[in-house]
This record gives sequence, C-alpha cells and structure tokens, in this order.
Amino acid sequence: MVSHAPQTKSTIPANSPSSSFVQRHIGPNTDEIQQMLKFLGFASLDDLIDRTLPQAIRSQQTLQLPDAQSEYAALAKLKNIAAKNQVCRSYIGMGYYGCITPPVIGRNILENPGWYTAYTPYQPEIAQGRLEALLNFQTMIIDLTGLEIANASLLDEATAAAEAMSMSYGVSKNKAHSYFVSRDCHPQTIDVLQTRAKPLGINIIVGDHQTFDFAQPIFGAVLQYPATDGTIYDYRAFIDKAHEVGALVTVAADPLSLTLLTPPGEFGADIAVGSTQRFGIPLGFGGPHAAYFATKEEYKRQVPGRIVGLSKDVNGKPALRLALQTREQHIRREKATSNICTAQVLLAVMAGMYAVYHGPEGLKNIAENIHKLTLTLAAGLKLLGYKISSKDIFDTLRIELGKQSLEAILEGCQARNINLRIFDETAIGISLDETTTPEDLIDLWQIFAGKDELPFSIEAVTNSTSDILQLRQSSYLTHPVFNRYHSETDLLRYLHKLETKDLSLTTSMIPLGSCTMKLNATAEMIPVSWEEFGKIHPFAPPSQTRGYQILFQQLEAWLAEITGFAGISLQPNAGSQGEYAGLLVIHEYHASRGEAHRNVCLIPTSAHGTNPASAVMCGMKVVAVACDSDGNIDVDDLKAKAEKHSHELAALMVTYPSTHGVFEEGIQEICAVVHRHGGQVYMDGANMNAQVGLCRPGDIGADVCHLNLHKTFCIPHGGGGPGMGPIGVASHLLPFLPGHAVVPLNKSTQHSTGAVAAAPWGSASILVISWMYIAMMGAAGLTEATKVAILNANYIAKRLESYYPVLYKGKNGLVAHECILDLRSLKKSANIDIDDVAKRLMDYGFHAPTVSWPVAGTIMVEPTESESQAELDRFCDALIAIRQEIADIESGKMDVEDNLLKNAPHTTESLIVGDWTHPYSREQAAYPAPWTRESKFWPSVGRIDAAFGDRNFVCSCLPMEAYSN
Repeated sequence: MVSHAPQTKSTIPANSPSSSFVQRHIGPNTDEIQQMLKFLGFASLDDLIDRTLPQAIRSQQTLQLPDAQSEYAALAKLKNIAAKNQVCRSYIGMGYYGCITPPVIGRNILENPGWYTAYTPYQPEIAQGRLEALLNFQTMIIDLTGLEIANASLLDEATAAAEAMSMSYGVSKNKAHSYFVSRDCHPQTIDVLQTRAKPLGINIIVGDHQTFDFAQPIFGAVLQYPATDGTIYDYRAFIDKAHEVGALVTVAADPLSLTLLTPPGEFGADIAVGSTQRFGIPLGFGGPHAAYFATKEEYKRQVPGRIVGLSKDVNGKPALRLALQTREQHIRREKATSNICTAQVLLAVMAGMYAVYHGPEGLKNIAENIHKLTLTLAAGLKLLGYKISSKDIFDTLRIELGKQSLEAILEGCQARNINLRIFDETAIGISLDETTTPEDLIDLWQIFAGKDELPFSIEAVTNSTSDILQLRQSSYLTHPVFNRYHSETDLLRYLHKLETKDLSLTTSMIPLGSCTMKLNATAEMIPVSWEEFGKIHPFAPPSQTRGYQILFQQLEAWLAEITGFAGISLQPNAGSQGEYAGLLVIHEYHASRGEAHRNVCLIPTSAHGTNPASAVMCGMKVVAVACDSDGNIDVDDLKAKAEKHSHELAALMVTYPSTHGVFEEGIQEICAVVHRHGGQVYMDGANMNAQVGLCRPGDIGADVCHLNLHKTFCIPHGGGGPGMGPIGVASHLLPFLPGHAVVPLNKSTQHSTGAVAAAPWGSASILVISWMYIAMMGAAGLTEATKVAILNANYIAKRLESYYPVLYKGKNGLVAHECILDLRSLKKSANIDIDDVAKRLMDYGFHAPTVSWPVAGTIMVEPTESESQAELDRFCDALIAIRQEIADIESGKMDVEDNLLKNAPHTTESLIVGDWTHPYSREQAAYPAPWTRESKFWPSVGRIDAAFGDRNFVCSCLPMEAYSN
C-alpha cells in the first residue's frame, strides 16, 4: 500500500489565475504527483510524457487560449454573454415548444450529480434506478403511441425518423429504393432524411400524401401527426395502400397530442417517432431532448439504440437490464444499419418523470387547455378577417395573411417580444404550448388587428368544444407509477429512492476505458439551468441569439486551436453523429473532385464498433486492417490494403492514442500512406483526453476528427446521454461541413452535406459546460490535466501489473491514458470469468472498468486526471484483494463454484434472509475492504439473468402484483 502525504497545493503555481479551479479539477496534489512519479521511476511529469509520447508529434508551442479564469470570473463572463440572448415568447413550433419543468424534477434530476454523473447502465445491478426510470419512459411511449415496443430514447426527432427509414429499408421485402416523405413533415426532418438517404442510394420522394398514387415503388413512408402546419390528417387510407405494396409507414407524432388523438398504432402505423421535449425539457436552442422510437414487437431485433427489459436476479427478484444487448447495432460492425450506441438518458428520465408527476389526467388537462386556447385564438383571428388554412387542429394554426402585410405583423411581434413562424410572405404559423395564457392570446390578436382595441372580448370567442375528429378512445398511463406520485413529497422520495440504487461519480471513481468519466464540475453545470440559454427556440431570429453566437464562435475557435484544424461544426449531437458527419464530409469532398467512386474505408480491427457502422451508413465499403502483437496498426498490412484499393480508397478511420491505450509511433507514416493513395484520414477523437495540449490531430496528419465533448470536455454522461460530437476539419474540407434547411450555416451551401441533426447547433445548451471547462482551465491547466491523466493511468498499470498483466504497452513500456489488464488466464486457473470480477468490484463499491473490449477477457481502465492518488489506491487495492480471492480458488482454499466472485454482488437481502450456506462469511461478502465499513454502496439486486430476460422479453412496466410475487 502506497503511503499518502497530506493534501497540499496544486502543481499550478498559486499566483496563477487558474489556481482557483485547476487544483479542483485535477485530483492528485503536488506531493501525490511526486510520489506517483517516484513509484514509476521518473523525476518529473515532463520526463514521463517525453517517454510516453512520440517526440515527432509533440507540439512545440503552448495552446493559444485565453488566460484561465476562476469559477466566479468565468460564470460572470458567461452570464454577460448569456445576457445578449433575448428570451421571447416563441410560438414557432416545428417540434419545439415552451414548457414548464416541474421544480422537483429540475432540482432533483437535471441539477443532481447523482443522476447526471452516472454511466450507461452496462452493469445493471448498480443501475436499477436509471433503468426503472427508463422503463417508465418506454411504458409512457408505448401507451401514448399504441405500439408494442419502444426504446430508451434516441437523439432527436429528425434523426429518429432517419433511423426509422433505415430500419424500414432493412426489413421491407419489396426491394424498392424509394422512400416517401410527406411535405407536411417538419423541414428539419426532411433535411436530415435527405442527408441520410443520399450516400445509401435511397431516393427521397417529397410529396402530398393525399395525391401520391404509389405508381413508383416505395419501401416506406413518413408522415407528420399533426402536420407541420397543424392539420390533423386521417392517414388510414394512405397506410392501407402503403401496406398493399409492402411498405412500412412511420408516423412522426407529437406525444402530448396523443393524449387526445387516436394513437398511430391504432390506425396502422408500423413505427412512431417523435420528440418528448415538451414533457418538461427546456428548449435549449435545440437540445438536448429525448426522441422516442416505437414499433411492433416483430421488429424488436431491428430497433436502433437501446431497450430496457425486465429479467430476474439469482434470487428470483425482478431486475432490469439493457435487453437484447447483442442486437445493439454497433456490435455488428460493418453489417450494421445504424451506428447509434447512446441515448438521451437524462432527458428521457426527465420526460418520463414529467408523466409520473402529472399522470394521465394531468397530461390530458395540459393538452386540452392548449387545444382550447388554440381554438379560441383561431376564432378571434377569424373575426379579424383572417383565414385559418389548418384543419382539425390541436395546437398549431397556419394563418393566411390576405391583405395584411408580413412586415406589419413582424413589427407588432417585435414590439411585444414574440416570435411566430413564417411559412412565406403570405402565411404565418402559431403554435401554442403549456406556458400560453389567455393574456398571450390578447397580445396575438392585437398584433394581427394592428391595434390594441379589439372588436370582441376573449369571453365571447372562448370555445370549449373540441373539433378533433380522431378523438382518442383508448386509455393510457394506467400503471400505478403514473398514478401514485402526484404530491411533491411522494415524488421527491421516489426520485431519491431510484437515485440511491445507482452508482455514480458521487460514490466512487468510474474507471471505464475510452469513456473518460472525469469531474463534471458544479460551476460547469450551473449555466445549463439559466433561462437565457434554456428558453431559446432553435429557430429564433439571429438578433435574439447573439449570446449563443458568441459562445459558438469562441468555443469553435478554442476547439480549432486545441485540435489544429481550420474549422469546427458543432451540429453533431453525439459521438456517433460526429463519426457519421466526418465521414460524410470526406464522401462529399471526393464527389466534388469527380471521385465519387472512392468508397473504401480502411478500419483497424481494434476500432470502436461504431466506426465500421458509421462507414456503412455513409455508403462505404469496410476493409479491415490487422493489428500486430503489440496492439498497433500493422503498417505493412495497411500499406498492402491501401495499395490494393488505391483507386477506391476514401478514408482510414484511426483512433489515437489507439484503442489499446498506446501512442502508436508510426501514426504519421500511417497518415502519409493513406494520403499517398488519395484517401483522407478520419481520427476518432474518443481518446482526445490524452492529446489536449501535447499534440494535435491536425498536426499529426488527420483531415477530420470528432470530439466527444461528453468525455474530454466535461459534459457529463447523464447515465447514457446527452453527449455532443462536433467535428474539426482541415481547410480543404470546410465547404463540406453540415448545413441546415431552416437556419443557413455553411457559407458554401453548394457542397454542404446537409443537416445531420434536427437543430442547427445540435444540443446547444450543454455547450456551456465545455465552454466553462476550457475557460477555467486555460492552456496550462488543460495541458496539466492531460499529463496527469497519463500519469494516473501509468500508476494504475504499474501497481497492478504483477497481479494482472498489462496487455499492451508503448515503446518505452508505458501506456497512454488507459490500460488493458489481461484476465484471460483466470478462466483456466480458477474458472473465473471477466463478469465475476466486474460483479465482485461492486461489493468493494466500484463500477467495473470496460469489460471484454477491445479484447475479450480483459478490462480496460481509464482513471482520468480527476481522481486523487487515494482513490486510485483504493481501486488498485480492491483489484489486488480480488486477485487474492481468486488465488484462494486456485489453491483449493475456496470452492470453485460457491465463492465470493461467483456469488457477487452481494445484496443486503442475500446476507440476512434465509440460512447462510456459503463457505465464506457474511463479513467477507459485504465488507471486503476497510472503506466499505465507512460508506457502503449496496447493489439493489443480485446478479441478473440476462438470458432469461431475452427469452421472456418485457420492455414496459409490469403490474405491481408481479413485483409482490
């Protein structure tokens, strides 16, 4: 056990302007850093870095970034930027609405690190709270859509529609290559569909569903419900005809409207998608918001993303986990049709809890009130002489202006700080929402009347009679969870009960390799809740979003400096979206040069599974490149593959440092080989945490790189989302960055790839987190953080190498910011699987590292720079103690089947209920280390039977009697 010195000051000088934050972000203090360096045999951090990083790629200049700010100063500066945004009443609609976040949900979920610092629930025994909250979300979606199965959320409505198109393409049996898109869909959805269809050779037909004659074969169609102009269509006849030709029909439906309208599943839809933003999620200038995806159970193995399912633990107790995990698309690599490997968990939890908070009657009352106000607004506008062209409306009107000028209307809106949708010079759109009041209607009438005096009173035009022709008859949200927690006391306790079932960074380090679970500082998170960022519609006029534009410009400039690229696109709202966008940029670049035939993408066998999936989505052919015995790319094999496919070579996808946790010495040669054969180099930025301030992808030779802001730049994982995956590109690729149909982005629209996300700047509101991180760290702090991340990883590798061999090391016997520990021999020596070690770590109070990836039978550990030496030692001590427990099995001291690892994790119930028959004590099971006596995290269920859950698939809430039984 390594001794620990008293806490002292940071390695950043005390008089540095960054001292007030950097010392809080970086876990080890000066003395701890020196102790760890001494243990490793180095005199200084720079000595360690010089031996770890290839000198040929080491940056010779410090990053040119603004001086680091204290937490107080950075918050004050960002508050001044935020003040340049203008918060208006936005009735723009188009899938984005004002709403009210119940304070109990805002404070106890959105602003609660117990919820937002947790990781994706791959270890379900210590994630039962999030999984239950997601099961509530899935149940809500199944009930509202009238379909049989729903996933645990997707990124946004437009990309969910694109996933529905891809799924339809895959399962349709009619061999057609055309997809019908109703012209009544939201324009951003049409834009994303066109972007996604182009590289796959899918022909998009945008038309009127009422006149489409099906003469041209289609494999699927998407319809908006209600339509973008507010009209509620009866789609039954269209769906029947589509089914006759073997096409699948997707309905993009507003979930709040489904409390009043006949749900898509009841009128024949095969898939339903949409956004749950208006279920208590702030507008946030476009995100993050949780999209939903629902379909028929027969397609459960084709559903993109993740599904929470019910299973049982070893004691027969109901337990939740990610169901059908082997069907996750990205695991299929080059056979995948989707690269989605994440969700919007935090937002899905909020949306689901919004339904729990309000219940079915509460949601219906909100919808009815909005509908009543919309009818009243329409009645008044008609009295003012306007024509309403929307039919059978819910919350949206299209108003024909007639003789009234658009300019006059907009002047009236500006005077009252109101935003309306402009269809064209002759028509205006108004969408009402949960925040709309009768007083708001008066303001709107006065704008359209051109004067304050109205020829009628609001009482005279109020109409309580619904004109909805497709009124819903079926019940929804009947499960007790949606009818039990309506007082704040009850809901608060329910939220807290679920939170305590989850291990998050509030409990201990989460040492997942390639996932960078670093500190998500409170100062970084505070601005997310500011209304100056949260209450802005993504399509608000630029004059109202100057604060956001300053934020984007500064963040783009900082990220360009950090990466060495000429430009940044902030639109991709997940790492998978960043991969896709980056490859799409390369695809369009080749096409612009008359080389559209370049479609081969070289990908090392060690790559993330999303890499080949993204390449396939861009219409590329994946060619695998071998790795050598040290885990590096086999340069000879790369050269041979590049030579063989020279004429068709589009790109190489490479992760740096490698997925094996090593700085490959030959990275510049690798890039040069690809360039010699006309290809472009795409760098997966998942491991950027080991590069910031030390080297830059653009200098190394990459042409494009995506950045996981939810890893390197401190956006929290939120239990599996949100994230952001912006891309940086070299100068020759700038014209090909994503554009947007609603808000012009790219100056060179001729070559723009089109939108890859629904909102122009993706999940804009969480970009404030990364802005704060960079502003508070500064160049010196960011560089120091990278060095300490590498130090911490090497410290763990050195402490554990005599117990678990480190599988891959660099030229000088060092690792990068993560290391892979080889546990494969334990199966033979003690019948211990990798899962046994992962579950036993829970008894010690830790989340497991990344399990069996990128090499089966190994664990990949990434400690990050935010963990102190004391926490690193605690983790190492746990793994060393587990190795001794395994040694007891190897020696015959402990039974090979009935032992501490095979029975892990141990719950309180398993320790106190029934006879204790195991050949080890309760104390050994529950309190294996001193710190577990001081603060014990108890898994709420025992080891879960995943196979049982797949055989007995359930993805919605069961009746309460099922739990009592």
